[in-house]
Amino acid sequence: MRGELTTGILLFAHGSPVEQANRGVCELAEKIAAAGPYPYVRAAFLGGGQPDLPGGVREAAKAGLARLIVIPYFLTLGLHLRRDLPALIEAAKTAHPEMDIVVGESLEGHPAMPSIILGRVREVVGKNSSSVK
Repeated sequence: MRGELTTGILLFAHGSPVEQANRGVCELAEKIAAAGPYPYVRAAFLGGGQPDLPGGVREAAKAGLARLIVIPYFLTLGLHLRRDLPALIEAAKTAHPEMDIVVGESLEGHPAMPSIILGRVREVVGKNSSSVK
């Protein structure tokens, strides 16, 4: 198995009872898989969406991954990332000792964030030429 196929990514989001919101995270996972060297990229949710994090880790283990990188799809390092995620990861490591499970940083503080926000502002300004620039 090539190196890229032994490592997978789990995009971990809050989840929503609105399935369209969850679908957006799943679509982002598909785009990440298409763009990068890691063909195994899936979404998992804290609540309100399926699979939950334990289910997502189980699926990755069934796929035979040796390493799973969990990327929190959260804008801030709040209670869920400080309390809930560490407990879920610890339980996942206990349930799947054969897999190396690591957690990346949340989106908070990412250097591209100002550019992303300004891009959204430019979209609004472009749609409404009477907007103040």
